Amino acid sequence: MSEEKNTLAIEDNREDNRLEDASLVNYEAMSLSELTKELKELLQTEKTQAIKKQVDAIRYEFDKKYDALVEEKKEEFIADGGELYNFSYEIPVYREFYTAFNDYREKRNQYYKEIEKTHKENLAKRREIIEELKSLLNAEEHLGTTFKQFQQLQERWRKAGAVSNADYEDLWNTYHHHVENFYDFIHLSKDLRDIDFKRNLEEKLKIIERAEALAQDEVDALIASRELQVLHRVWKEEIGPVDKEHRESIWQRFSELTKKIHDKRQYYLKNLDKIYEENAVKKQGIIERIKKLGEKEPTTHSAWKQLSKQVEDLRQSFLNVGKVPLQQADQVWKSFNIALRAFNKKKNQFYKTLKKEQQENLTKKLALLEIAKANQNSTDWETTTELMKNIQREWKEIGSVPLRNTEKIWKEFKRACDTYFSRFAETIQHSKNKESDALEQKKAFLDKLKEYQLGTDRDKEIATLQNFVNEWNAIGNTHHSKRTIDIKFHKIIDALYKKLNFDKQEIELIKYNNKLERLINDDNENSLNNEVIFVRRRIDELKSEILQLENNLAFFGNIDEKNPLVRDVIKNINNQKEALKTWENKLRELKHLQKTQLAEASEEKIEEKE
Repeated sequence: MSEEKNTLAIEDNREDNRLEDASLVNYEAMSLSELTKELKELLQTEKTQAIKKQVDAIRYEFDKKYDALVEEKKEEFIADGGELYNFSYEIPVYREFYTAFNDYREKRNQYYKEIEKTHKENLAKRREIIEELKSLLNAEEHLGTTFKQFQQLQERWRKAGAVSNADYEDLWNTYHHHVENFYDFIHLSKDLRDIDFKRNLEEKLKIIERAEALAQDEVDALIASRELQVLHRVWKEEIGPVDKEHRESIWQRFSELTKKIHDKRQYYLKNLDKIYEENAVKKQGIIERIKKLGEKEPTTHSAWKQLSKQVEDLRQSFLNVGKVPLQQADQVWKSFNIALRAFNKKKNQFYKTLKKEQQENLTKKLALLEIAKANQNSTDWETTTELMKNIQREWKEIGSVPLRNTEKIWKEFKRACDTYFSRFAETIQHSKNKESDALEQKKAFLDKLKEYQLGTDRDKEIATLQNFVNEWNAIGNTHHSKRTIDIKFHKIIDALYKKLNFDKQEIELIKYNNKLERLINDDNENSLNNEVIFVRRRIDELKSEILQLENNLAFFGNIDEKNPLVRDVIKNINNQKEALKTWENKLRELKHLQKTQLAEASEEKIEEKE
């Protein structure tokens, strides 16, 4: 009876194996959200009783990854100064996963309650069939009628459903015993028995033929194994016995094919163990690479960003490698997480320090921003332009600020700088246009002046020359590269004054008064004060030079003006004294002008009070 054992057994034993290849799925490579999605899809597409292995594997990977994440967040929390008793962490995907898992567990529990009830009902049905089978031995009907009843009982037996493993063995042995008794009972009607045996033999030979196909090398081992289970169920439950002549031989053929398919499956799993061992070596290599990266000491955000990218790539590679031997799985995963946490701890410490530095940098940049805003509308072009260039340079030299502030303060700073430099550019362009116009006007004026002829009325000509100077000054300044035109103008004016018998001192004072008028009209309030300082410095320099020349003259002893050297020194002294007189006259004019301005300012204040 060796052929007549087993597959009336509990249904979910077959269904658990039906998805056996799913155990080869690399759940380790999936993220928390992907694992949650995988669980939900299994619940929607597969029978609850058929996915226990998959669900257990998914839950194991989910808990492993989530625990590692919680541990990482805990270390970050403590590194930031938090107390352990205050730590708590949960993300939505955790609740989502366990809602689905609890739904699975509830459905599975309900399934087993229902299947237990069904098994009891099926057991009662099969026991009833056995009792009816026993009663056939005492039947008084025609043998043909009895045999037909027997076949009907067989059909009912095949459709009666599964029973529990605990009841299966005794139930099957009892049934089979009474089937054999029945065949012994009808031995007188050999024709009927032989027809049934022949039909059963044909069906079992078909099963053997299919098993031979499954045993071929090109057929997937797991697929073949699963289909073989179906063939055994049909052989035992749906097809009756054959004659004793063939019974052992065909079972032997089927058993040998079963062993061959089983061996093919075992070979596959053995090779799979080798693959798992290789995976363990690969994963250990990845762990070592992560450790080496964790030993590095980057000092910049960009360097840490690059290093983190390398570690993340290695982490993903680790997860994609595949399974390792079960006995090594926990240790490999533990080593992996220790390496990751060590790296993340060092990275977190860097960014903790960086945050402090970024906050200090933010304070510095905010100070520069206020300076830029305060000066964006300034018209002190010389001073402010240099200032704005300096704060732009400082801004670049200051390190990074917190990311949430970066764009906002940069836009504000850039806007203030752009406002100023845009205004400055407009002023420069306007000045260039004015200078260009002034140059053209001065060229035309100079051409007219060259043609001017003095009259005989000295006073009238003096007034005319002064008007020429005033008109020239009123035109405005030209670009500094074109200032030679001013020199040409003053040479012509000086020549005209000489024709009117003005000495050098008088001409210098006239020119200087013209300069003072320009200074008065200058927008710079400090122009006159700066001029006073310049004139006093020049007077002091001339006095010093005269004193030095007079000391040099004393070295000659007897002063003989016929001596060319002595003559040159005396001439130089006289020239310096003449220049000194001129600058002292300029200083008197300046002081007079300043007194006049003070008096006018006092009068304006009195008028304002009145």
